[in-house]
Amino acid sequence: MTTISQTAGQSLRPSSSGFFRALAAGAYALFDRLERRSAIKTLNELDDRALRDIGITRCQIEDAVYGQAKAELTRYL
Repeated sequence: MTTISQTAGQSLRPSSSGFFRALAAGAYALFDRLERRSAIKTLNELDDRALRDIGITRCQIEDAVYGQAKAELTRYL
């Protein structure tokens, strides 16, 4: 009697697509973080008048960069 293996014709290597997906997600997260840090640094270098022209105060810089709009900001939209 002949038996057929369920793994016949399949690769014995583990799937690496999950690894590459996780690696790509990590790279995107790193680049996103670096870009946001750069934006925060640039906005912190502006004077208060320039920030007021944009519509934010110095204490709202991180919220504006990370997209966490406060109630004071959304009432004008």
